[in-house]
Amino acid sequence: MSIVGLIVLLMCSALISGSEVAFFSLSPNDLIDLKAEDDKSNRLILKLRNKPRKLLATILISNNFINIAIVVVSDFLIQKLLGDEKLLLIGNFLSDFLPGAFDALLIGRIVNFLIAVVGVTFLLVLFGEVAPKVYANINNMKFAKFMVRPMNSLSAIFGPASALLVNWSAKMESQFIYQKSGIENTSKDDLHKAIQLTVDNEEDSDEADILRGILKFGNVSAKQIMKSRVDVIAINITADYGEVLQTIKESGFSRIPIFKEDFDEVVGILYVKDLLGFSKEDASFDWKVFIRENVLYVPESKKIDDLLKEFQQKRTHIGIVVDEFGGSAGIVTLEDIMEEVIGEIKDEFDEDEEVDYIKINASNYIFEGKTLLNDVARIISVDKGIFDSSKGETDSLAGLLLYNFGRIPKKDKEITIGSFKFKIVSVTKRRIEKIHITIL
Repeated sequence: MSIVGLIVLLMCSALISGSEVAFFSLSPNDLIDLKAEDDKSNRLILKLRNKPRKLLATILISNNFINIAIVVVSDFLIQKLLGDEKLLLIGNFLSDFLPGAFDALLIGRIVNFLIAVVGVTFLLVLFGEVAPKVYANINNMKFAKFMVRPMNSLSAIFGPASALLVNWSAKMESQFIYQKSGIENTSKDDLHKAIQLTVDNEEDSDEADILRGILKFGNVSAKQIMKSRVDVIAINITADYGEVLQTIKESGFSRIPIFKEDFDEVVGILYVKDLLGFSKEDASFDWKVFIRENVLYVPESKKIDDLLKEFQQKRTHIGIVVDEFGGSAGIVTLEDIMEEVIGEIKDEFDEDEEVDYIKINASNYIFEGKTLLNDVARIISVDKGIFDSSKGETDSLAGLLLYNFGRIPKKDKEITIGSFKFKIVSVTKRRIEKIHITIL
């Protein structure tokens, strides 16, 4: 029974260890395939992957319980196989070679312990860790589908324990970050209050805004400041030179993404300055030779402080923001990053108002649904983080309302969030178009 139990426990350890590699090695293309097939197993895999910390905590807790059981069963098995008489004989034999007076039974127990430690370590490393992880890495999709239901059950069983572990590790992580930055005893709220105390007049207010921007700089992601793909001016690689020049004149931009078929396949960036000497060429001119193919791709979740360093290292001013599935979500520029600290930057080519909105009075505004929450906060003069607790993972005004309504609301529908009342001005079957905001 002990031998059978040991074999079963080793198999369980192998399956749990392999699951760690299988689930976390799934590529964006694998996730797209899972969504496309849409069956119960695929949905469970996506559900577990959506909470990676909880999944990892469940795997670690399960594996530790199994490993402890393996140690206990192995020790019991060795004692049964050897017995006290054999351990005593071994102790008597070894005591002749050891200096000093050692109890023979104690020596036997030490030998028993060493056999258990060495043997169990060998079994666990080879059959419980290395072999299953190598197999799971090669057959990650197959392994994940095989283990998804057991892992889902374990996630439910160890839910409270894994939640405790995740919360505890998150607190430790934040504490380490504070210690590393030298501000472990100072919270962001305290810093915000300290900045507010320095604001005595309008000039000081501008300086305080810059300080607040610096304070939040490391917590802002590329997704929050990017220009979404529906608003990006880009050129199809099949366009003739006449169309390219027309787009350049109408947009006024100095760098324009070039795509093939659709914006998900950006092949390069066109720098308008490269065409300055060829403005008189006809439509057949081969402009494609000026496309710069060293495109910087930026994940949506990348923090803008890291992105700024990457811009500096690669000497570029523009990046293509990609979502978790590899599709192009929009673009982010060096100017977008700098505006998070020093406020909006206007040049001679910018329109009077970058964001399309109507100011009715000091307390009432009408915005486009696609407007980013950061821009809304800037225009109505409130803190940029005021919507953080009620926006979920969304970054636009329409996304905020969809998150809180849970559906696409009807026209004239109202909702109050914090100190703001939102009223739907116009809506289609697919999206919220205009929103009336009242500051209460």
